[in-house]
Amino acid sequence: MTPSDTTTAGVIGLGSMGLGMAQSIARAGIVVSGFDINPAALSKLAASGGNASRSAIEAARNVDVLVVVVINARQTDAVLFGPGGAAAAMKPRGVIVSCATMAPDEARRLAAKSQAMDLEYLDAPISGGAIKAAGGALTVMASGTTDAFAKARPVLNAIAATVHELGNTAGIGASFKMINQLLAGVHIAAACEAITFAQKLGLDLREVYKVITGSAGNSWMFENRIPHVLDGDYSPRSAVDIFTKDLGIVSDIGRSRQFPLHLAATALQMFLMTAAAGMGKDDDASVARMLAQVTGQDLPANRQAG
Repeated sequence: MTPSDTTTAGVIGLGSMGLGMAQSIARAGIVVSGFDINPAALSKLAASGGNASRSAIEAARNVDVLVVVVINARQTDAVLFGPGGAAAAMKPRGVIVSCATMAPDEARRLAAKSQAMDLEYLDAPISGGAIKAAGGALTVMASGTTDAFAKARPVLNAIAATVHELGNTAGIGASFKMINQLLAGVHIAAACEAITFAQKLGLDLREVYKVITGSAGNSWMFENRIPHVLDGDYSPRSAVDIFTKDLGIVSDIGRSRQFPLHLAATALQMFLMTAAAGMGKDDDASVARMLAQVTGQDLPANRQAG
């Protein structure tokens, strides 16, 4: 009998990342229950072999591993420890795998609350996007006890191509994710600035994409996000509001440590301007649309999401 035959799992939050993660867990042969307020997501999970739950506490009932894939620390706290909180329904010594991007202090606070309830806690932010989530190929930046990693291993193997074990205390994983988000936000902002500047210069944008993706100026974000601009498709894979939140956390940490973060601060302002222009829920490549509006450019299709 393999660990996946005996491990049971729950997933709370079946959005663009969580649904794919739950489906990957089911595909690995692990009994998985999931909950989301979106009925369509529950139906998709059920069609993929998972159990659609009517509440967070039902999804967590007697599970060994509970994966929480919500927006931020506040939501994570609420679904785990608020009224009807899921943590109380888990097996004793079960493992909470917390995937939301949050400040390291928040991760440590949630870990302490978990430990007070005789639960393990993995500070385990994720990277890779919806496509990799659906393929079980995420990158997980995790920290926690040896026991927590061992108990969560079947689930981690199901959702991730790479699991970085970064330390034995909560907060380390969150800190690594902050570095990732700093770079990701700056790279998206730079890519959007570059493609809009190319439009201003009268260049063929698809040719710009072809040349830059084969040149030293390329980045993963340029390669991944600029096709959204070229297609005029701003349906949210990762929304602008995600980076106003994450770069805001980065900025707060930098200020508390008296560390200047000039590029991150500039990128944050670009995302805030885009959100203020009414595009907060749209794809983060909408930074290019904001720059196009400010500078009088007409990007391809240039239509709203949805």
